[in-house]
Amino acid sequence: MSSEGNWFHPVEPSPDASIRLFLLPHAGSGAIIYRDWERLLPPDITPQAVTLPGRHNRREEPTYENFWPLLDALHEAVLNELDDRPFAFFGHCLGAQLAFRLAIRMEEEGGPAPVMVGMSGWSPIGFFKPTEEQSRMPEDELVEWIKKLGSFPAEVYDNPEMLALVVPALRADLRVAGDYDDDGAGVSCPLASYGGRSDPLQEAPDAMTHWAARTPAYLGHNEYEGGHFYIDTHAQAVTAHFAHRLQRTVASLAR
Repeated sequence: MSSEGNWFHPVEPSPDASIRLFLLPHAGSGAIIYRDWERLLPPDITPQAVTLPGRHNRREEPTYENFWPLLDALHEAVLNELDDRPFAFFGHCLGAQLAFRLAIRMEEEGGPAPVMVGMSGWSPIGFFKPTEEQSRMPEDELVEWIKKLGSFPAEVYDNPEMLALVVPALRADLRVAGDYDDDGAGVSCPLASYGGRSDPLQEAPDAMTHWAARTPAYLGHNEYEGGHFYIDTHAQAVTAHFAHRLQRTVASLAR
């Protein structure tokens, strides 16, 4: 598979901003989960949310079902998109997995690399890892499960046409997430983590503490009321916190 299709929304980053931010969504979703971020972020940070193949405007493209081929394609798409401005990644759930490995790969290659990474709703240790069986659950069970997590707007669950669009992408993304095995790798850039206090996918109470060992420049963990999708209700707080640290990181690099 190649990097065809529009990976980024908006397609063009703001020319007036001095920092770029790539946003990676959770399993089954696309750019829509970050719909408020452009309004919430300060004008010097221009966000572009990633849409993976097989959903939204890329519905006709085949989905990826393995982690590393998807990472290869995403890596190529990001490299093709970069200009000379500093950039960062922020990902939620599967998006955090992809953002983390993308940062590792870019640092290893010695070319352009993110100045900072934000990890939300996932940790390499102590977090739910989907199995092949779960990705193949009967549709009614899968829908019940995502309902409990609060993954999608309520109107999706009662609309067969919308479910028919969401479920195949979700199944593919569960296989992608389950295909990833932690190898203890880390990044050298600053990393900040975020999570919901009662996230049912966090299987170990100390899961998010493991980020501290993955970078020499850990900026700490921020926790908010709510479950796995705490990020929907706390977008303002998360964007303010992340943007402030990103601005400080970029300023320190410019000195």
